[in-house]
Amino acid sequence: MSSHGLRFAFFGASLVSAWWNGAAMYYRGLLRALHARGHRITFYEPALPERQRHRDLPVAPEWADVVVYSVEGTDGLERCLEEARGADVVVKASGVGLFDDWLNTRVLELKSGGTQVIYWDLDAPGTLERMAENPEDPFRALVSRYDRVFTQGGGDPVVLAYRDFGARECIPVYSAVDPDVHHPVRPEARFDCDLAFLEDRLPDLERRVESFFLRAADLLPDKHFLLGGQGWGDRPRPSNVKYVGPVAPRDHNALRGSARTVLDISRDGMARFGFSPAPRLLEAASTGACLITDAWEGIELFLEPGRECLVAQDGLEVAEAVLCLTDEGVRDLGQAARRRVLAEHTYTHRALQVEQALGHTVGGV
Repeated sequence: MSSHGLRFAFFGASLVSAWWNGAAMYYRGLLRALHARGHRITFYEPALPERQRHRDLPVAPEWADVVVYSVEGTDGLERCLEEARGADVVVKASGVGLFDDWLNTRVLELKSGGTQVIYWDLDAPGTLERMAENPEDPFRALVSRYDRVFTQGGGDPVVLAYRDFGARECIPVYSAVDPDVHHPVRPEARFDCDLAFLEDRLPDLERRVESFFLRAADLLPDKHFLLGGQGWGDRPRPSNVKYVGPVAPRDHNALRGSARTVLDISRDGMARFGFSPAPRLLEAASTGACLITDAWEGIELFLEPGRECLVAQDGLEVAEAVLCLTDEGVRDLGQAARRRVLAEHTYTHRALQVEQALGHTVGGV
């Protein structure tokens, strides 16, 4: 146990760019909260050209040092690993996007009596299903060598599955909200609609978007639907669905505050394992949005169905919710959801959990 701040060396996809990087807001919320509690963060990310060109944080934040390393070979990464040596906590996140398998192995060389090495899985269902299907998966041999595995979600099903693969300890650190970033704002006409859905187009999400969002739009031709996120431009959609393209993080609050209702849809693996709220579900709740979510096991741990959100089994139930909600119902659900996430699901709550898992206590807390 220690009362001084920890030094974190974090290898992830990107802290400064949310471009095709769904983990960006999770990274930012959690690392900012850890910094506020006295920890020092260095974030190492690859200089992938498109991602760096579309930075939405043009200047590195004051709460983390950001090191962008060359993607031409591994020399830049070698220097980062040497710099990270001696940190209190070294984190290798999943889905860095370059040299992932190589880095999964190399970070383990930094383990010492004073350095914990953590694997932080942002898509645990995908990782576990991949390992289950492939006995030769190189990550199988590494799981037991990490001091701990943190996951962005998954609950007991993920914890038990990781333990079966040899994890010493597996701890879900769920998505949450930063109240300074996600909060109610004035509506904007450009985002006015009856139902909004915001997420990048991913293979393990598209079928569910079709059955929950596009199906509901088909059933309600007189209602206005809004679709935001990367990659949907060439996707056929009903005429009452307006596609607004990628939405910058600075505009997320406005979109959620302008839509009458907001839909959240889980990716395939997350829906199968359950207990995995997407970051955007809780972010939307923090703005006071009226939320409709697809059904997944464990939702009541985060929001109470019928009081803080509505749960739909398919596109028909989404359409019924859009059609039947009164203005009073929209307001009450949104306000109740906001109260719940601020009381239980902020990144400060998650930072405390991370400290506890690492065996760390801050003086006076």
